[in-house]
Amino acid sequence: MNNTIITIFGATGFIGSETVRVLAAQGYILRLPRRHPKKADMLKFNGDVGQIVPITCDYTAKGIDSVIAGSHAVINCTGILVEKGHKSFMGTHCYLAEDIAKSCTKNGVEQLVHISALGVDKSRSHYGKSKLSGEQVICKNFDKVMIIRPSIVFGVQDNFFNMFAKIGTVSPLLPLIGGGKTLFQPIYVGDVAKAISNAIKNKSLGIYELGGPDIVSFKDILKKLKSYTGQKFCLLPLPFFIAKIQAVMMSILPNAPITIDQIRSLKTDSIVDKHAMTLSDLNVKPTPMDQILPSYLERFKK
Repeated sequence: MNNTIITIFGATGFIGSETVRVLAAQGYILRLPRRHPKKADMLKFNGDVGQIVPITCDYTAKGIDSVIAGSHAVINCTGILVEKGHKSFMGTHCYLAEDIAKSCTKNGVEQLVHISALGVDKSRSHYGKSKLSGEQVICKNFDKVMIIRPSIVFGVQDNFFNMFAKIGTVSPLLPLIGGGKTLFQPIYVGDVAKAISNAIKNKSLGIYELGGPDIVSFKDILKKLKSYTGQKFCLLPLPFFIAKIQAVMMSILPNAPITIDQIRSLKTDSIVDKHAMTLSDLNVKPTPMDQILPSYLERFKK
């Protein structure tokens, strides 16, 4: 175990928990701020005794200062896909990010790694716009920033492939919103965590766009899903305006499968720009979807 302290916000999330696993293997001391730190106790098993420390944080400016103080690096993995209750896109992606950046400046942190999303500079969705606002306020308040923009992230606990696979178990139809033409470059969560680890090691700065080796359309993704699960659903092309009407109708459900804002996001491709810094600049070889997806989607077979 080395003496480098890294504070990880959003450590219990999909990307955050994988990042904890990878960084713990590198010997870093990890602080995991949570309103209810016991919910992060399961992550302790990824390291030695005392290496991974869930810590109480009320997410006020003072509380953020207290958990960041003494940190060599800070990673911000916080994010939400749907606004619910007191959790808003701007509150989570922008205002919290601003407080973290200000605290990093105040406490002399050597590096801040911030997880954003691919295509936010072109996005029409409230989600994408809030992510872009978060990038901007971070760079305004702290000058040693690395921003990671991943495309759709896949892995055992992902919210994308698993969601559509679950729908496929009960529905004979899956919608091809906008004709299924939106392009994605899905990236494996393990590769994102490796990229973060290498960035910490090399103190990398700037904006990096992360995508896997496969560029596929939304239609291609659902076809892959069908082949991996053996499900018999049919694909139904659905114009954007009809999809929005359906989203409004489903919004009364406690866990609506898709929102109007997510439909807006499908109007923007999520692929790496040819001029961007990428995984290769972080010495990470991208993992193909076909190498990972079958290992966890086969459980949806009848």
